[in-house]
Amino acid sequence: MLLVPEIAAGAADITEWRRTLHAMPEILYDLPETAAFVAGKLRDFGCDEVVTGIGQTGVVGIVTSRLGEGGRTVGLRADMDALPIAEATPRPYASRRPGAMHACGHDGHMAMLLGAARHLCRTRTFRGRVAFVFQPAEEGGAGALAMIEDGLMERFGIEAIYGMHNLPGLPVGQIALRPGPIMAATDEFEIAIRGKASHAALPHEGADPILAGAALVQALQQISARNVDPLDSLVLSVTRFHSGFARNIIPDEAQVSGTVRSLTAPSQDLAERRIEAIAQGVAAAHGASASVVYKRNYPVTVNDVREAAFCAAVAADVCGADAVNAAAPPLMAAEDFSYMLEVRPGAFVFLGNGASAGLHNPGYDFDDAAIPFGSSYWVRLVERALAN
Repeated sequence: MLLVPEIAAGAADITEWRRTLHAMPEILYDLPETAAFVAGKLRDFGCDEVVTGIGQTGVVGIVTSRLGEGGRTVGLRADMDALPIAEATPRPYASRRPGAMHACGHDGHMAMLLGAARHLCRTRTFRGRVAFVFQPAEEGGAGALAMIEDGLMERFGIEAIYGMHNLPGLPVGQIALRPGPIMAATDEFEIAIRGKASHAALPHEGADPILAGAALVQALQQISARNVDPLDSLVLSVTRFHSGFARNIIPDEAQVSGTVRSLTAPSQDLAERRIEAIAQGVAAAHGASASVVYKRNYPVTVNDVREAAFCAAVAADVCGADAVNAAAPPLMAAEDFSYMLEVRPGAFVFLGNGASAGLHNPGYDFDDAAIPFGSSYWVRLVERALAN
């Protein structure tokens, strides 16, 4: 294990920044205090350039080598936004904003990248440039895409991009990753089944959308069970079923909605086609009609094969080879870093957060013991990616 000594020695400062950020959670793009805190630290560290307002409220800090001209520019990304969840931890630094909390560890992600930025601004013993990318609106707002559309990659000349997320259940001091798909695409569907209302005592005079909806919920499961290659992964979950307003009336409409998680574009395309076909067929069989709205959200997060191997080697330098799983199973959750990996090579890794509560849980907290590992990983990555 080769933690950067200066990072380990300065971990108390980084922990303080993390807890300050934890106490002031902000949602999606509305990040005035968070973005100001990050930009202020980057200026204090001596970044050559600090730019705000990229992708609405994103922040980018640039540090250049002291070894002369030339070299590549690599980007390191951390997400900044919190979640609309009421915190249920007893921490003295708990959220001071009712209904908002850092329940996904973005406070830790920011702090670790700030720790790396401070060190790299001091040393500059690499050839090229580093872009510290602090992104808004990962939690459903596609902030990564907003920064890309605002010229992030071209404006700063970023040639490769790297991301990190903490993972509860993975021991502190361990890193997991894989080449290829590492997190799923997430889509949403809304199905309206329109029948004909009738009195509950006279069902033959109507067309029952609840009966059709119940059949549809079951029929949709054949997509994963019978339409998708068993060696591929696709999860379809119906999460809402709304219909009716009285106990003695069969309503005229039912709403069925849910989510689809997939790891390949062909499976994603297949799910969309089959949901439409099944909805129409089931509705027709019950004397009803159906309309489907299918919305594609974040795409699959796909690690470049070469970059994943590179990141695994960096992680082994920091944590030790036995603490790195370079063939971890993918997660069916989603991540908008996927947009960045669509336009630049790079890789996304998971950093152990120990036996904490799960992500998006009111009892979650980032484990500060992970900070030296995360910050050291960023530093060693830059030093190896931009070696002389």
